[in-house]
Amino acid sequence: MIASWLTFALLCGTFCAGPGHGEAETRECIYYNANWELEKTNQSGVERCEGEKDKRLHCYASWRNNSGSIELVKKGCWLDDFNCYDRQECVATEENPQVFFCCCEGNYCNEKFTHLPEVTGPEVIYEPPPPTPSLLNILVYSLLPIAVLSMAILLAFWMYRHRKPPYGHVDINEDPGPPPPSPLVGLKPLQLLEIKARGRFGCVWKAQLMNDYVAVKIFPIQDKQSWQSEREIFNTPGMKHENLLQFIAAEKRGTNLETELWLITAFHDKGSLTDYLKGNIISWNELCHVAETMARGLSYLHEDVPWCKGEGHKPAIAHRDFKSKNVLLKNDLTAVLADFGLAVRFEPGKPPGDTHGQVGTRRYMAPEVLEGAINFQRDAFLRIDMYAMGLVLWELVSRCRAVDGPVDEYMLPFEEEIGQHPSLEDLQEVVVHKKMRPVFKDHWLKHPGLAQLCVTIEECWDHDAEARLSAGCVEERIAQIRKSVNGTTSDCLVSIVTSVTNVDLPPKESSI
Repeated sequence: MIASWLTFALLCGTFCAGPGHGEAETRECIYYNANWELEKTNQSGVERCEGEKDKRLHCYASWRNNSGSIELVKKGCWLDDFNCYDRQECVATEENPQVFFCCCEGNYCNEKFTHLPEVTGPEVIYEPPPPTPSLLNILVYSLLPIAVLSMAILLAFWMYRHRKPPYGHVDINEDPGPPPPSPLVGLKPLQLLEIKARGRFGCVWKAQLMNDYVAVKIFPIQDKQSWQSEREIFNTPGMKHENLLQFIAAEKRGTNLETELWLITAFHDKGSLTDYLKGNIISWNELCHVAETMARGLSYLHEDVPWCKGEGHKPAIAHRDFKSKNVLLKNDLTAVLADFGLAVRFEPGKPPGDTHGQVGTRRYMAPEVLEGAINFQRDAFLRIDMYAMGLVLWELVSRCRAVDGPVDEYMLPFEEEIGQHPSLEDLQEVVVHKKMRPVFKDHWLKHPGLAQLCVTIEECWDHDAEARLSAGCVEERIAQIRKSVNGTTSDCLVSIVTSVTNVDLPPKESSI
């Protein structure tokens, strides 16, 4: 009888803690915002927190210590965070941070806050007296295996009942809920500074996360599907690469009609390739560096990697909106691919998801996309990206000062032929029926490197999709062109120009 009661007590203690299953917890916290004028909010008051089912709520405070003078930054509600569990007082424990942060559990628990850095002292060794067997010890040792076994059985049953359905049966309209708290963002206040760009699905802010600048892409709630799609691409195994935009976190902010969906990524001050080319003329070496790193990023995105750095299988991914606006530049002009809201994964044995034909930016659509004649296979989507890469390479060449001759003002592909806002019919007429492409200037072909690069561009935007080069091939071509041009004498340069301009071209190749 005693054994049964002890087992029941153990199980109740394990499963009855916290809010009941299916219930939402509420919390009231002291609210304060030092930037209330900039963010257009109240300065202080009481904030009522409403959580989601089976989630815990907390209060937090953040402040600075300027030579003994406390400067309060923010107070308010904090979402479910295991670092705050069962803390009755708001106590910061970091040694000397730029911004102090603490969180706690309980109504108004953030009214007072303090800083108590963790202190490590010498290890104290305590030798207990020899144990004396007792009835209680015998009962505990006897019942503990039974209790553990019971909990394991219940946990296995719960996991079986809550297992996820197969990938192919996921309802894309189902609310995915907020992502788990990011360890990089969860304990650090983030401040929006200025809007840097506006796009199809929202706006991009420059923001400050502690001492670092980050980019925050904010989606309205009606564009939840795009936010969810891009978040899933970023969370795909193997998406950490020097030429792909670094993902930091995804968060859900606000409630009801004021809900916003955030994607937090690395910030690149030079902005997009489009913006950079508008204000800058580039050298031959800069052109090669941007083009080669851009091709390297797209090649890696397209690649299927069976086992990627211990993360698992990285499937081939088609970007589907490749353009100069979605290529960002680091300070050394290394290219970084961004904006994966329309990207699609190709995993063996699984459907690729949303593969509507005419998506992306109209100006960069390949002939087969404009015609609506797409073969819905992996290689077909990768070749569509390669057509767009040819146009972006043309943009780079058009702003290069490698040879004597005028460098025109920056223009988008086909802007000279059909203007800044072409219709679908305009592009169908020019690209599909007339098979026109952006024009190469005569003086470009006087430079051996630009002449060879123009040949590569033509093989990227070939009307026959199967004849287009792969991104990996383009990367190798550019590396070879740069090496041959930078390492040759003037006599050799003349021979290269002659071979290219006499149409003695290498055979077309494709490794897709």
